[in-house]
Amino acid sequence: MLSLGENPVTDREDTAVPRAGDGVTSALLAALRSDPPPPFSLYRYLPLPDGPGPGEPAWEERGIDVDQTNHSVVVGERIVVKWMAVPAPLPHPTLVAFAHLTEAGFEHTAPPYAALTVVGSSGAERLLALVTGYLPEARDGWEWCVDEAEAGRTAFAATLGRLAADLHLALATFPPAGAQAPPASSPASPPASAPASALSDRAERALEEALGLTDGEDGTWLREHADALRARLEPLADAVGGATIRIHGDFHVGQILQWRDGYAVIDFDGNPTVAEAEPYQPAARDVAQLTTSLEHVAQVAIKRRGTAPSAAATWAATARETLLSAYRERLRAEGRPELLDERLIGPFEIEQECRELIYSARHLPRWRYAPMGVLRTRFTEETP
Repeated sequence: MLSLGENPVTDREDTAVPRAGDGVTSALLAALRSDPPPPFSLYRYLPLPDGPGPGEPAWEERGIDVDQTNHSVVVGERIVVKWMAVPAPLPHPTLVAFAHLTEAGFEHTAPPYAALTVVGSSGAERLLALVTGYLPEARDGWEWCVDEAEAGRTAFAATLGRLAADLHLALATFPPAGAQAPPASSPASPPASAPASALSDRAERALEEALGLTDGEDGTWLREHADALRARLEPLADAVGGATIRIHGDFHVGQILQWRDGYAVIDFDGNPTVAEAEPYQPAARDVAQLTTSLEHVAQVAIKRRGTAPSAAATWAATARETLLSAYRERLRAEGRPELLDERLIGPFEIEQECRELIYSARHLPRWRYAPMGVLRTRFTEETP
C-alpha cells in the first residue's frame, strides 16, 4: 500500500474513499511531485501547479457539495482530486481522452494533470484518482442553463455549438478503432462508417425497453404513440452508415461547466447507463444528447422555476437551432462538415428520450417527468 498521511490507499475495492480534511489528498499531491513506488503508477498530462512556497500556509481542502458517485476534493482552490469510490479497471476512457485532448491542444476542459493507478493482487491495473485543475466559480449545467431558460436567454447556445464542434474536431483525430495512435496533430484520416443495422437495432431495443419499464399514465401514452416513435427511428435503418469518430459518450449540459472564464467540458467516463457502448459512434449521437438536454432544461424550468410551458418550449426550440447552426458553421469553417450526418440527429433524439426513461425507471424515478414532458411537447406541437 501507499501510505498517505495517516491513511493508506490500497487496491481493495472496499477501501474508504478519502475525504476533505483527512490529509490524504494533500499527501497524494505531495507524493505526485516524484514517482510513486510500485504497485502504483502515475500518468502525467500537464505539469502540476506549484505548491505553497516556503513559509506559506498549507493549502486547505474542501469537498465539492454535489451528488456524485465518486468523491472530489478541492485543494488550495487550484486542484481537484476525484477519488474513485470503486477503483475502475483500465483501460479507462478518461485516461485515453486526457492524453489525446492534451496533445490535440483542446483547452475547453479542466486542465488534466495526472491519474493515479494501482496494480492489485489480481494483476489488474485500476484507476484510483484523477487530478485536474480547479475552475473558479464553476457552476453545473443543470444550474446555469436552467437560469438561462428561466430568463429566456439563448445567446449561450451559439457558444455551446462551437464548443461541441471543437471537441469533435479534436476527437476526430483519434485513429480508427484498433489502429495505432498517431500524434494528435497529424492530419485526420477519413472517419469510418457506422453499420446502419447496428444503429437501428440499438434504437429499437431502447424503445422496447422504455415501453416495458414505463408504467401508469405515462406508460399508456407511450404505448399509444409507439408506432409514431418507431417511425421516427426509421431513418437509422435507411442511413448508409454515417461517419464515426471517438465521441464523448455522455454529452449533456450537466457535463458543461460555466466558470469564470467561459465553459468547460467535463467527465469523459462514457455513458454509465449503456452497457458496452462503443466509443466510436456518429458525432450526431453526442449532438442529439446535447440538444435533448436543452429540452430537459426547459422541463426543469417549468417544474422548478414556474416557467410557462409555452415560453419554455419556445426557448428550447430557439436554443436548439442556435446550437446546431453554430455547430454546423464551425465544422464548415474547419473543412470537416462530413463529421455531422444530419439524418441521424432526429432519430438519435428519440432514442435518447427512451434512454432517459430507462434511466429513470432503473435509477431515478422522479426524473421521468423530463423525457415524458419533451415527448408530449413534441407530439402536441406537431398535431394539427
